[in-house]
Amino acid sequence: MFRQIISAAVLFVALTMVTGFVYPLVMTGVSQVVFPDRANGSIIIRDGVPIGSGLIGQNFTSPGYFHSRPSAAGKDGYDGASSSASNLGPTNQKLIDTVKDNVQKVREENALPRETRVPSDLVLASGSGLDPHISPDAAYAQVQRIAREHGLSPDVVRQLVEQHVEGRQWGIFGEPRVNVLKLNLALDALK
Repeated sequence: MFRQIISAAVLFVALTMVTGFVYPLVMTGVSQVVFPDRANGSIIIRDGVPIGSGLIGQNFTSPGYFHSRPSAAGKDGYDGASSSASNLGPTNQKLIDTVKDNVQKVREENALPRETRVPSDLVLASGSGLDPHISPDAAYAQVQRIAREHGLSPDVVRQLVEQHVEGRQWGIFGEPRVNVLKLNLALDALK
Protein backbone atom coordinates (compact mmCIF):
# COMPACT_ATOMS: atom_id res chain seq x y z
CA MET A 1 0.00 0.00 0.00
CA PHE A 2 2.88 2.36 0.77
CA ARG A 3 4.14 1.84 -2.80
CA GLN A 4 0.75 2.91 -4.21
CA ILE A 5 0.75 6.07 -2.10
CA ILE A 6 4.24 6.96 -3.33
CA SER A 7 3.21 6.25 -6.95
CA ALA A 8 0.10 8.43 -6.57
CA ALA A 9 2.11 11.27 -5.01
CA VAL A 10 4.73 11.13 -7.78
CA LEU A 11 2.01 11.10 -10.45
CA PHE A 12 0.24 14.02 -8.70
CA VAL A 13 3.45 16.10 -8.61
CA ALA A 14 4.31 15.20 -12.22
CA LEU A 15 0.85 16.12 -13.54
CA THR A 16 0.84 19.32 -11.47
CA MET A 17 4.18 20.32 -13.00
CA VAL A 18 3.06 19.53 -16.54
CA THR A 19 -0.45 21.00 -16.42
CA GLY A 20 0.21 23.77 -13.90
CA PHE A 21 3.60 25.06 -15.03
CA VAL A 22 5.05 23.58 -18.22
CA TYR A 23 1.92 23.76 -20.40
CA PRO A 24 0.98 27.37 -19.39
CA LEU A 25 4.57 28.54 -19.92
CA VAL A 26 4.78 26.90 -23.35
CA MET A 27 1.39 28.35 -24.41
CA THR A 28 2.40 31.81 -23.14
CA GLY A 29 5.67 31.60 -25.06
CA VAL A 30 3.99 30.41 -28.25
CA SER A 31 1.33 33.13 -28.04
CA GLN A 32 4.00 35.80 -27.47
CA VAL A 33 5.79 34.65 -30.63
CA VAL A 34 2.78 33.97 -32.87
CA PHE A 35 0.27 36.64 -31.67
CA PRO A 36 2.22 39.18 -29.55
CA ASP A 37 -0.40 41.94 -29.91
CA ARG A 38 -3.31 39.74 -28.87
CA ALA A 39 -1.33 38.00 -26.13
CA ASN A 40 -0.70 41.37 -24.52
CA GLY A 41 -4.32 42.56 -24.61
CA SER A 42 -4.42 44.34 -28.00
CA ILE A 43 -3.50 47.61 -26.31
CA ILE A 44 -3.85 50.64 -28.58
CA ILE A 45 -1.19 53.28 -28.03
CA ARG A 46 -1.38 56.89 -29.22
CA ASP A 47 1.50 59.31 -28.72
CA GLY A 48 3.23 56.74 -26.52
CA VAL A 49 0.28 56.47 -24.13
CA PRO A 50 -2.01 53.43 -23.88
CA ILE A 51 -5.56 54.64 -24.54
CA GLY A 52 -7.52 51.42 -24.60
CA SER A 53 -7.80 47.91 -25.92
CA GLY A 54 -9.19 46.79 -29.23
CA LEU A 55 -10.90 43.97 -27.33
CA ILE A 56 -12.74 45.87 -24.59
CA GLY A 57 -15.52 48.39 -25.16
CA GLN A 58 -15.33 51.91 -23.81
CA ASN A 59 -17.97 54.45 -22.98
CA PHE A 60 -17.99 57.29 -25.51
CA THR A 61 -20.52 59.96 -24.58
CA SER A 62 -19.26 63.04 -26.42
CA PRO A 63 -21.53 63.99 -29.33
CA GLY A 64 -18.42 64.21 -31.53
CA TYR A 65 -17.64 60.51 -31.23
CA PHE A 66 -19.31 57.30 -32.31
CA HIS A 67 -21.03 55.73 -29.32
CA SER A 68 -20.54 52.15 -28.22
CA ARG A 69 -23.36 49.84 -27.31
CA PRO A 70 -24.69 50.16 -23.75
CA SER A 71 -22.93 48.18 -21.04
CA ALA A 72 -24.33 46.23 -18.10
CA ALA A 73 -20.85 45.41 -16.75
CA GLY A 74 -20.56 46.73 -13.22
CA LYS A 75 -22.55 49.39 -11.43
CA ASP A 76 -21.93 52.16 -13.98
CA GLY A 77 -21.13 49.97 -16.99
CA TYR A 78 -17.86 49.28 -18.80
CA ASP A 79 -16.24 47.78 -15.69
CA GLY A 80 -13.66 45.29 -16.97
CA ALA A 81 -13.51 43.57 -13.58
CA SER A 82 -17.25 42.93 -13.65
CA SER A 83 -17.93 41.68 -17.16
CA SER A 84 -21.47 40.37 -17.44
CA ALA A 85 -24.90 40.85 -18.89
CA SER A 86 -27.83 42.29 -16.98
CA ASN A 87 -29.58 38.89 -16.91
CA LEU A 88 -32.92 40.66 -17.28
CA GLY A 89 -35.46 38.69 -19.29
CA PRO A 90 -37.52 40.08 -22.18
CA THR A 91 -40.60 40.53 -19.97
CA ASN A 92 -38.72 42.34 -17.18
CA GLN A 93 -40.14 45.85 -16.83
CA LYS A 94 -36.73 47.33 -15.98
CA LEU A 95 -35.31 46.03 -19.27
CA ILE A 96 -38.34 47.24 -21.22
CA ASP A 97 -38.04 50.73 -19.69
CA THR A 98 -34.26 50.83 -20.27
CA VAL A 99 -34.65 49.88 -23.93
CA LYS A 100 -37.41 52.46 -24.45
CA ASP A 101 -35.22 55.14 -22.85
CA ASN A 102 -32.23 54.09 -24.95
CA VAL A 103 -34.27 54.17 -28.17
CA GLN A 104 -35.52 57.67 -27.30
CA LYS A 105 -31.97 58.82 -26.48
CA VAL A 106 -30.51 57.43 -29.74
CA ARG A 107 -33.30 59.04 -31.78
CA GLU A 108 -32.75 62.43 -30.11
CA GLU A 109 -28.93 62.35 -30.28
CA ASN A 110 -28.88 61.39 -33.94
CA ALA A 111 -32.00 63.27 -35.09
CA LEU A 112 -33.50 60.03 -36.41
CA PRO A 113 -37.06 60.23 -37.71
CA ARG A 114 -39.64 58.23 -35.76
CA GLU A 115 -40.07 55.72 -38.61
CA THR A 116 -36.32 54.98 -38.77
CA ARG A 117 -35.36 51.67 -37.21
CA VAL A 118 -32.85 52.02 -34.36
CA PRO A 119 -30.19 49.28 -34.51
CA SER A 120 -30.55 46.96 -31.54
CA ASP A 121 -26.89 47.17 -30.58
CA LEU A 122 -27.31 50.86 -29.76
CA VAL A 123 -30.01 50.09 -27.19
CA LEU A 124 -29.14 46.62 -25.81
CA ALA A 125 -26.01 45.58 -23.90
CA SER A 126 -23.95 42.65 -25.11
CA GLY A 127 -23.56 39.42 -23.15
CA SER A 128 -20.19 40.49 -21.75
CA GLY A 129 -21.14 44.14 -21.36
CA LEU A 130 -17.75 45.02 -22.87
CA ASP A 131 -18.20 44.41 -26.59
CA PRO A 132 -15.90 46.81 -28.47
CA HIS A 133 -17.89 46.51 -31.71
CA ILE A 134 -21.13 47.81 -33.13
CA SER A 135 -22.84 46.80 -36.33
CA PRO A 136 -22.25 48.84 -39.48
CA ASP A 137 -25.93 49.89 -39.28
CA ALA A 138 -25.32 51.29 -35.78
CA ALA A 139 -22.32 53.26 -37.05
CA TYR A 140 -24.22 54.58 -40.09
CA ALA A 141 -27.08 55.70 -37.81
CA GLN A 142 -24.60 58.07 -36.13
CA VAL A 143 -23.04 59.53 -39.29
CA GLN A 144 -25.16 62.71 -39.47
CA ARG A 145 -24.40 63.66 -35.85
CA ILE A 146 -20.67 63.03 -36.26
CA ALA A 147 -20.55 65.02 -39.51
CA ARG A 148 -22.42 67.92 -37.92
CA GLU A 149 -20.21 67.96 -34.81
CA HIS A 150 -16.97 67.90 -36.80
CA GLY A 151 -18.10 70.10 -39.70
CA LEU A 152 -17.50 67.27 -42.15
CA SER A 153 -19.49 66.02 -45.08
CA PRO A 154 -21.69 63.04 -44.20
CA ASP A 155 -20.15 61.28 -47.22
CA VAL A 156 -16.67 61.61 -45.69
CA VAL A 157 -17.85 60.16 -42.38
CA ARG A 158 -19.78 57.39 -44.16
CA GLN A 159 -16.64 56.51 -46.12
CA LEU A 160 -14.67 56.39 -42.86
CA VAL A 161 -17.18 53.91 -41.46
CA GLU A 162 -16.95 51.80 -44.65
CA GLN A 163 -13.16 51.67 -44.28
CA HIS A 164 -13.49 50.33 -40.73
CA VAL A 165 -16.07 47.60 -41.31
CA GLU A 166 -14.49 44.28 -40.36
CA GLY A 167 -15.87 41.26 -42.20
CA ARG A 168 -16.87 37.90 -40.82
CA GLN A 169 -14.11 35.97 -39.10
CA TRP A 170 -12.55 33.63 -41.67
CA GLY A 171 -15.37 34.68 -43.98
CA ILE A 172 -18.03 32.57 -42.23
CA PHE A 173 -18.26 33.30 -38.49
CA GLY A 174 -20.09 36.22 -36.95
CA GLU A 175 -21.40 39.34 -38.60
CA PRO A 176 -19.68 42.39 -40.08
CA ARG A 177 -18.75 44.82 -37.32
CA VAL A 178 -17.01 48.10 -36.56
CA ASN A 179 -14.55 48.59 -33.68
CA VAL A 180 -15.71 51.83 -32.04
CA LEU A 181 -12.36 52.81 -30.50
CA LYS A 182 -10.49 52.36 -33.78
CA LEU A 183 -13.21 54.25 -35.66
CA ASN A 184 -13.05 57.15 -33.20
CA LEU A 185 -9.25 57.25 -33.47
CA ALA A 186 -9.55 57.42 -37.26
CA LEU A 187 -12.07 60.23 -36.82
CA ASP A 188 -9.55 62.10 -34.66
CA ALA A 189 -6.94 61.62 -37.39
CA LEU A 190 -9.23 63.41 -39.90
CA LYS A 191 -9.01 66.68 -37.96
